[in-house]
Amino acid sequence: MNWIILIFAGLMEVAFTFCLGKTKITYGSERIWWWIGFLSALALSMTLMAKAAEKIPIGTVYPVWTGIGAVGAVFVGILFFHEPANFWRIFFITTLILSIIGLKIIG
Repeated sequence: MNWIILIFAGLMEVAFTFCLGKTKITYGSERIWWWIGFLSALALSMTLMAKAAEKIPIGTVYPVWTGIGAVGAVFVGILFFHEPANFWRIFFITTLILSIIGLKIIG
């Protein structure tokens, strides 16, 4: 159950990254909603990460959380913000994913 909480915390990190990106490209009254989404996802992400850290070692929790966020942020950038998807970027994201899986296997 704690791993599910940690994965959801990482997904909330992706959500707050997406909302932060949207604050840069929206204006007027719509922008405030992206800021509210950012702050809500940030608070939920931190709360869930702290909950997961009660049972999973922090040396595992933090790299997995940041890894999910980093991978998710790259994919959000590619899919929604038209960032480049070149070979090296995908290669290094793949190595990050494999490292997260490795931490799960040994932890």
